[in-house]
Amino acid sequence: MNKTYSISDLAKEFAITTRTIRFYEAEGLLCPQRNGQTRIYADHDRVSLKLILRGKRLGFSLAESKELIELYDPQSGNTRQLQTLLTKIQERRDALNEQLKDIQAMQLELNQAEQRCREASKK
Repeated sequence: MNKTYSISDLAKEFAITTRTIRFYEAEGLLCPQRNGQTRIYADHDRVSLKLILRGKRLGFSLAESKELIELYDPQSGNTRQLQTLLTKIQERRDALNEQLKDIQAMQLELNQAEQRCREASKK
């Protein structure tokens, strides 16, 4: 028998709010069953939530996380999902490296501006 989870179970497990889980549901990332007003989450919802939160930590957009979730196919060994994830990781790494270069250039400019100000204030 497959294990099920309540919204509060998942919120507690992942240290997030129930509002966050409802948001992901509204965005089409989670699709719990319903028993009246009660949401009943299955194992695949839990895995999806874990992937969403991991993607968020890695800087992926919700659209990117949704794409990865839709590629989840354990029958195939998740080959397409893993290849897509590797591509997205490299894209994210490249973007971060560009940001790092921009930050380093800005720090250099700030250092130079500070030095000019200090020299001008001594005159």
